[in-house]
Amino acid sequence: MRLLSCFQAGWSAVVLCVVAPAAAQEPTPVPATEARPAVGDIAGKLSACEGGDLGQAEVLLLAPDGGTKSPRVDRQRRFQVSGLSPGAYELHAYVPGCEPQAYRVQVSAGQRTEVEAVLSESVSLETTIEVTGRQLTKSEERTLSAEAVKVVELTQARQQTADLGEVLSRNSGVSVQRNGGLGSASRFSLNGFSGEQVRFFLDGVPLDLAGFGQGLANVPVNLLQRVEVYRGVVPVRLGADALGGAVNLVSSDGDEPSGASVSLQAGSFGTYRGSVSGQYKLNDHGLFVKGHAFGDLARNDYRVNVQVADERGRLQDVRVPRFHDGFLAGGAGLEVGVVDQPYAERLSLRVFGTRSQKELQHNVVMTVPYGEALSGESSYGALATWGQGGMLSGKLRLDAVGGYSRRDTNFEDLARVVYDWFGNPGVERRQPGELGITASNQVLWQHSVLARVHADYEVSPAQRVRLSLAPTFVTRQGLDRLKQGTDQRDPLSAQRDLLTMVGGLEHELALSDGRLKNVAFVKGYVMRSNSEEVLPGDVFQRRDQSTERVGVGDSLRLFLPYGVLAKASYEFATRLPGPDELFGDGVLVLSNLRLRPEVSHNANLEFSLEDWRTRAGSFRGSVGGFARLADQLIVLLGNDTTLSYQNVFAARSVGVEASAGWTLPGDWLALDANTTWQDFRNAGGGGTFEAFKGDRIPNRPWLFANASARLQRRALLQPSDTAALVFTSRYVHGFFRGWESQGLREFKQTVDAQLVHTLALSYVRQGAPTLGGTLEVFNLTNARTYDFFGVQRPGRALSVKLTADF
Repeated sequence: MRLLSCFQAGWSAVVLCVVAPAAAQEPTPVPATEARPAVGDIAGKLSACEGGDLGQAEVLLLAPDGGTKSPRVDRQRRFQVSGLSPGAYELHAYVPGCEPQAYRVQVSAGQRTEVEAVLSESVSLETTIEVTGRQLTKSEERTLSAEAVKVVELTQARQQTADLGEVLSRNSGVSVQRNGGLGSASRFSLNGFSGEQVRFFLDGVPLDLAGFGQGLANVPVNLLQRVEVYRGVVPVRLGADALGGAVNLVSSDGDEPSGASVSLQAGSFGTYRGSVSGQYKLNDHGLFVKGHAFGDLARNDYRVNVQVADERGRLQDVRVPRFHDGFLAGGAGLEVGVVDQPYAERLSLRVFGTRSQKELQHNVVMTVPYGEALSGESSYGALATWGQGGMLSGKLRLDAVGGYSRRDTNFEDLARVVYDWFGNPGVERRQPGELGITASNQVLWQHSVLARVHADYEVSPAQRVRLSLAPTFVTRQGLDRLKQGTDQRDPLSAQRDLLTMVGGLEHELALSDGRLKNVAFVKGYVMRSNSEEVLPGDVFQRRDQSTERVGVGDSLRLFLPYGVLAKASYEFATRLPGPDELFGDGVLVLSNLRLRPEVSHNANLEFSLEDWRTRAGSFRGSVGGFARLADQLIVLLGNDTTLSYQNVFAARSVGVEASAGWTLPGDWLALDANTTWQDFRNAGGGGTFEAFKGDRIPNRPWLFANASARLQRRALLQPSDTAALVFTSRYVHGFFRGWESQGLREFKQTVDAQLVHTLALSYVRQGAPTLGGTLEVFNLTNARTYDFFGVQRPGRALSVKLTADF
């Protein structure tokens, strides 16, 4: 506390200058807007002297403009005043039998400032105490904005060994299906939508154009700060044509001090992961350098249950290790730039490169083993960013990103023998190749150029207008090495050009002192596809497309009493087919140049409570519903050998998701749980899949839940350390692999219900450096788990991770 000024108390005829015996507590945040709301709250508690009559307690609040408020003091001796404009207030507390006390309280926008008023018996000098609310973090601003977003903090996840896919799948509405261990293909689903229907970004740049073409699940957690998950309604600043939402991985807010971070991890099945990142600032207004590097290695030789023919040709159940499922990946990035210069608040250039190689172990349903087939990918590129605010008398801000990337995809399938599940080569093949009827040895080259321009203009303190424009050009060609030297035209040399452009205009309006915020927007979509379709007999035929679409949307946020936050949002969204959907992936996914854009009516409604503090602890929770009414839905379908993307015409997804959490006083125990139910069905509309109208979209979970318990002890060995024991569980209800109305139910291929547990023990010592270590056991009960039909996931696995932050 510190002496600010003396003044005459309202209940005394003399000027009192007393020292208040209690200091104010650390302020806690209350609902705020994305930028900063216009109001704040004051909450407090009275403690009386011996003999004081709390039943007659009074509190008086003097506003900077001379107005007064008299909040009610409840039976727990607590009081609260909401809807206060920012500024310095005088809080007077009076209890008969005790000396009056007064405090000067600084109210900050969007904050709840806590004051503990302790009244004494003796007459002493009175002083005012200044209490200032803390600044909202970027994640808090995003959470309390009008956007339909869920922010996943990675502070604890950076210490644990779970990969990013596993971390995100522990949140409501999110499902991550994988067909193996580290490096295997994965499918991220958000409220039923998956694949490219959900767009992925790294610091606002498309993920595959930022050096992480291997997919979301394989991005190292320790290179990130948090993840922003946008559900169905995507802000215009991302320049995205997403149908089901977007996921933005945030590596930095741009204001971090100089430092470095290192993590090393080792685990079962020959799994090793490592990452290092760091940055150095020459000064607060000059040059900065940032860099990162990572490496992954996994044999993925876990045991699986398969059927093998004996010497008489009879199928027998055996348990064998996978022998051809290795994964190797590595990458690095370097960014150099300047901040707070006359020509730019931030100007930087980032270069990156990554490379990976993956062995293929079996076919789609794990019935045929492979012994030599493998795929590889490498990408590199550069990104330039520029941002400048304070223009037009501080009302305009401009941000721009431009970049280029190249991605090479290799696929080799040249085996001349047949391998069994024990890894033994057998009979010689008539034709080389394990995946199809012919061998493959090919490479695809994809060049991408992108640009993002975003403008933000403050019309008035309550209104803002934002404009965004995001064009992207992709061209792809390839080479089939087995056709070199022949007189046939290589099918991979067919033209593959795709130009997309997404633009948006957004208007933000704040009312009722920031308690109500509305964001309305309109988007435009343009696609130009110039391609050649390869027909049987090596015939090349033009197959061009041209599309223009318009979409609209609105997001509404309202602060309700008792700290409840209500959000409602809607978007008529369009999603343009991506390169891999139109042109295939060069491995197992075939091209489909006839794909049309998807459109969907997306709606969300959610009520949440972030931090309700009681004597029994802190409570949090949310409940919400969503609806996705899609047309021309693009779904990955196929047989046991190959896949392709196809339009399913119309589909609807409706569902409910809920979460709840409780932290005991002292933060020594935290319990959290969430559940999601979604009904994702084919709504018909004619065409190939009309016969399956009313069926669930196949091969997707529709009911799943998560639960966790965190038991922690601070100052276990040293004053600055923390030890934690974390137990998590995930339940996934059973689902069909194919259309549920096709065939007899008792003979249908299904993925059975499963329950998986994980236990982690972590220890962190704060300091210079901050050191941490975690021992974690996945699939504690060694249950047989499947994300896709027939493809067994790893059993019980042990992993250890060490981290250091300098």
